[in-house]
Amino acid sequence: MNAPSPVAQLQSRPVPPALLDALGARFGARLSTAQAVREQHGRDEGSISAPPPAAVVFAESTQDVADAMRLAAQHAVPVIAYGAGSSLEGHLLAVQGGISIDVSRMNRVLSIDADDLTVTAQPGITRKALNEAIKDTGLFFPIDPGADASIGGMAATRASGTNAVRYGTMRENVLALEVVTAGGEVIRTGTRAKKSSAGYDLTRLMVGSEGTLGIFTEVTLRLYPLPEAVSAAICSFPSIEAAVRTVIQTIQLGVPIARVELIDANSVRMVNAHSKLTLREEPLLLMEFHGSAMSVKEQAETVQEIAREFGGQAFEWASTPEERTRLWTARHNAYFAAVQSRPGCRAISTDTCVPISRLADCLLESVQEADASGIPYFLVGHVGDGNFHFGYLIDPESPDERERAEALNQRLVARALAMGGTCTGEHGVGIHKMGFLLDEAGAGAVDMMRAIKRALDPQNILNPGKIFAL
Repeated sequence: MNAPSPVAQLQSRPVPPALLDALGARFGARLSTAQAVREQHGRDEGSISAPPPAAVVFAESTQDVADAMRLAAQHAVPVIAYGAGSSLEGHLLAVQGGISIDVSRMNRVLSIDADDLTVTAQPGITRKALNEAIKDTGLFFPIDPGADASIGGMAATRASGTNAVRYGTMRENVLALEVVTAGGEVIRTGTRAKKSSAGYDLTRLMVGSEGTLGIFTEVTLRLYPLPEAVSAAICSFPSIEAAVRTVIQTIQLGVPIARVELIDANSVRMVNAHSKLTLREEPLLLMEFHGSAMSVKEQAETVQEIAREFGGQAFEWASTPEERTRLWTARHNAYFAAVQSRPGCRAISTDTCVPISRLADCLLESVQEADASGIPYFLVGHVGDGNFHFGYLIDPESPDERERAEALNQRLVARALAMGGTCTGEHGVGIHKMGFLLDEAGAGAVDMMRAIKRALDPQNILNPGKIFAL
């Protein structure tokens, strides 16, 4: 097992004054070298720290991104794209120095093609803002990673989240991209058509590339009709195993459940304290059903019967939008509830995903190890597709706690890989999982990735030091 080594990627390249002068001349007040601005753009929600970028460019158009990229290329200076800053694996860290290009002001919906169920938007728009902009069409964009992430960042990390069991991930839902390359050229990949056999699938290559092959300036997405009926339910279980067995049987029976989230007893306690709820402090499934009124009723009744077989109890319904929002807000706040439960801590998040048939085995062995470690933790999971997250809550000033948490993560990843799974179901590799990628994909596959990177970014200036070392 190759342990992650974030520090090894700290190889800062100087940013020459001539580049800062050129960026200042082009962008004026939209170039910032202020310490506070740089520090904001030099960290994400993860637990790894690195020096901030030398400067931040606030882009407002594709031309802005292209011009900034061309100037950086002339000086061989690294460039890191920045959206909402919600990534967890060190994606935004300037581990080799350079400048940050903030695309958060590029937040417009460019076109809505309701008849074709597509929308084209700029990368800085967040998922909530996108759905607000299209709500009058009767359509919605279902990918929900929890955080109000930017669409560009979600595409870059191949995000998924709570709805993936029904609607898929960003891989299935990004149809086309406008991309600025390492040399500052603007290219387009894909079309609004549902399928194509025209050449290499550059859209799929770019989706999940974590800003290492290009910077997205437009994203075309697949939309879905708002369901006629939506119902959510919670159900408590005597054990994690009982909850997971319920999920496995639900999926294997082909019930088209839209969301099914596992929250362990630790997390329920934290969520209750944070969100002022009174959920039973036992392992909990939070489920949602989409469809016609009749199909939603049938789905829910089927799952309720399965849950009873495994000891599920306190089945409660949330049919109004307000009740559903309250429950899902609590779930989405689980990370922040956990961090606040231990003031001053940082969370080392895991992101394994396994075939659904091995989910119970992987989870139960991992829970036993976490309990024995003495490290406080929380556990949540999009268990309908075999994806789950431990959050080990460590004192950032304690090398011993970090070492123990990383050891737990290593054993968890090794277990998932042995079961035919992956080290990252949705967060991406970033810095934290670089060693794990080699374990999962093998040296030959990683060498192929390096070859693609060198061909498209010969100076290694697009978010260098991420995914793999060159």
